[in-house]
Amino acid sequence: MGQTSYPKSKINILLLENISDAAVREFGAGGYMEVQRLGGAVSEEELMRAIRGVHVLGIRSKTQVTRNVLEAADKLLAVGAYCIGVNQVDLKTATERGVAVFNAPHANTRSVAELIIGLCVMLIRKIADKNAGAHRGEWLKEAKGSFELRGKTLGIIGYGNIGSQVSIMAEAMGMQVVYYDIATKLPHGNAKQIRDLKELLKRSHIVTLHVPSDRTTRNMINADAIRSMRRGALLLNYSRGDVVDLTAVRKSLKTGKLAGAAIDVFPAEPEKNGDAFECPLQHLSNVILTPHIGGSTEEAQAAIGTDVTSKLIGYLDLGNSEGSHTVPPVSLPPQAGTHRILHIHRNIPGILGEINSRLSDRGFNILGQYLKTNEEIGYVVLDVDNKISKDAFAILKDIDGTIRARMVY
Repeated sequence: MGQTSYPKSKINILLLENISDAAVREFGAGGYMEVQRLGGAVSEEELMRAIRGVHVLGIRSKTQVTRNVLEAADKLLAVGAYCIGVNQVDLKTATERGVAVFNAPHANTRSVAELIIGLCVMLIRKIADKNAGAHRGEWLKEAKGSFELRGKTLGIIGYGNIGSQVSIMAEAMGMQVVYYDIATKLPHGNAKQIRDLKELLKRSHIVTLHVPSDRTTRNMINADAIRSMRRGALLLNYSRGDVVDLTAVRKSLKTGKLAGAAIDVFPAEPEKNGDAFECPLQHLSNVILTPHIGGSTEEAQAAIGTDVTSKLIGYLDLGNSEGSHTVPPVSLPPQAGTHRILHIHRNIPGILGEINSRLSDRGFNILGQYLKTNEEIGYVVLDVDNKISKDAFAILKDIDGTIRARMVY
């Protein structure tokens, strides 16, 4: 693709939170060289200042893109969340302002799944206890309470990309797999879907969570749910920090109801490395606590950097919005001899008709057109004759209900 209508040298990109060098290389390969990087997350007030004049913002999980931030963004076209979720972005405001938001929902799947299997081995063999003992100078060589994974039942809550990958790897270890998901999901291998969550908890030797954070999942593993689990079961949460009641888990570990736990995500997490961290599960036997690093491998971060950046470049260069959480999904190849105009508007009746009637009244020829809407906004991609594109662009900007119009090329 050649030069966009707005020079790439004037597209300002701001990347926060040590986003992978792979993202910078991908932007450079696409011709976008104006990339500024800041090492960590920033406060709302700092981001409100920094985002002025920025066309593309890249963040990870710590930076909060709030309504105030989005309203302070005078040129923002898109946000890239270089992580799995987009909870940290005010999607409603981004939608209202026509800001595309992209993420990488699948890029760290393998990294998380591998770690889950490793943690299952560590917990069922009580490696946390034995490791701590060795560091204290105690020799805890014993088999009591240590087991193989083979033949045990793994209960997976959330059978999406990560949950299903864990399922495949667990079966390779000789485990039996059952899973719970609110949707009907095709099983991998010999895994079986269980419709009742308490039944899954009752049957599983190990329970691992891979669910999003929403009103249906908050504190889904609470004192009542733990009562349904086997005595001596193990619990892993590498999904979201608010889906497990850690105080209830602490009580169950103290009584022996649970024999161990591995937790990577917490209701409140430090903003940056070196900050103080407190958790109800600290200083307990056979508990592995990790600092939100489930997907933190070099391979995963590089894959995320490449994935999100390629989506952002596709949006900047062509208007492609596949994978966006805010702008309706549209993906069209470029057409020779045309100029492409993007039009984002409030989803109110009659706008497409007005666009077409105004352009036809002027005798303008539309060579390609595509409309997609969601509840809040509509997104029109127009390919018009390159001889009349400036006039057509002026007409589109003047349509009532317009949120944003952009000439792509």
